[in-house]
Amino acid sequence: MTTLSLKDWSQSPEIMIGAREHRRVTTAALIDVEQDSDQVDFLLYELDRAVIVEDTMLPADIVRLGSVVRFRVASGEERTIKLVLPEHVSGREAYRLSVTSKHGAALLGLRPGQIIAWVDASGAAHSVEVLKVANAAG
Repeated sequence: MTTLSLKDWSQSPEIMIGAREHRRVTTAALIDVEQDSDQVDFLLYELDRAVIVEDTMLPADIVRLGSVVRFRVASGEERTIKLVLPEHVSGREAYRLSVTSKHGAALLGLRPGQIIAWVDASGAAHSVEVLKVANAAG
């Protein structure tokens, strides 16, 4: 069982999101009826605390829609995924991860080396560490 301290919780890393993407993800969160409401609430919380910048000012290594991300979860397992809107997951669940899922919401706006930890509604502790981010040029 993974435990989180108050220090882990209070030191969530700053996240950055492009203005256009912020609108797209907020809309996706509000209309995604497939996800558990607690996961959507987590995503909306993350969107609310994000630093919003012009899309052209977003650093190249920030996790965003379309990013291919290598990350590690609390158990030590590593995964490589492509972060997508919920409607682009169908049929490719092994590789594509919805931004409205718990790990998708946690990854959005992070950079390599950053770790975010949270406790879900059932009291279970989770964390993700971004290892590598690849984004398409332009």
